Amino acid sequence: QGRSKKKSRKHQRFMERRVLLEQKGLLSPRRRLGSQTPVAGPEAHSTLSKVDGTTAPRCGKVPKPKQVVSPSLSPSASPDSIARHHSMLLSQGNGNSKGVRMSSPLLRPGKYVAIDCEMVGTGPQGRLSELARCSVVNYEGDVIYDKYVQPELPIVDYRTRWSGITKQHMKSAIPFKAAQAEILKILKDKIVVGHAIHNDFQALKYFHPKDRTRDTSRIPMLNKRAGLPGRASVSLKSLARHLLQKKIQVGCKGHSSVEDAQTAMELYRLVEVQWEMELACSLPPRPPSPITDPTADSNQYMDDQYWPTDLMASGL
Repeated sequence: QGRSKKKSRKHQRFMERRVLLEQKGLLSPRRRLGSQTPVAGPEAHSTLSKVDGTTAPRCGKVPKPKQVVSPSLSPSASPDSIARHHSMLLSQGNGNSKGVRMSSPLLRPGKYVAIDCEMVGTGPQGRLSELARCSVVNYEGDVIYDKYVQPELPIVDYRTRWSGITKQHMKSAIPFKAAQAEILKILKDKIVVGHAIHNDFQALKYFHPKDRTRDTSRIPMLNKRAGLPGRASVSLKSLARHLLQKKIQVGCKGHSSVEDAQTAMELYRLVEVQWEMELACSLPPRPPSPITDPTADSNQYMDDQYWPTDLMASGL
């Protein structure tokens, strides 16, 4: 009998505090049976209830929709979460072209950049390749970095036929260490796209995380789409001609690192969702959620220690 009286007093204090919360607009009044039908879905969050002449957001549990995809990923989203987000978009869009186009803004395109570097020959007989120009473009293909770089060793072979670099370009070049610091600042926490991108990283004397690297020279789906052997090593020029109907690296003035970076990003975007879907499937499974005991006693949360002090001081 003493225990039941204790519970009764606790319940009475609980009900008094509930009334106080309702008066302050922090809790919506309880509905009686047969009253207004509860609002289900996202609309319930936007419903306002008037309490003492004030409006306040209505509290209460709202049934979750069957399929909910967040409109955007957080700025610190990991590549794993991006890949999983891709797979969700693919499943909702059924893989059609419309789904591919609509997926891009949802996947934070600011996290993607494409890079291409041009090298010159240094060292004995000009056999050592060093960075002489670096270009970085964003997801839309806009140039965000394009500078000529002075190698650390004297240039022996400008390789103009391929690099497009001449002695004149070196007059406005910046030191390698300065360029390296600027470029790595751009690449930090980004997903970097490129063609045979290991050569670009080698020229930068840098290693980018593998799970944040997208090398268009190692994607069988691009080759198959172009009607070429899946495992063949296909040049950027050939892929651009077959898949983009675009001619690059023509003439005798050498390659344009800006054009090559833009082309690599275009190729990536052709197979973006399918590619990320494959990556998502190859990710390790998520750890299981902790199991909670539904029979756990929650009466302890009615004790005074769980109530905010400002409410305790308001008269109860």
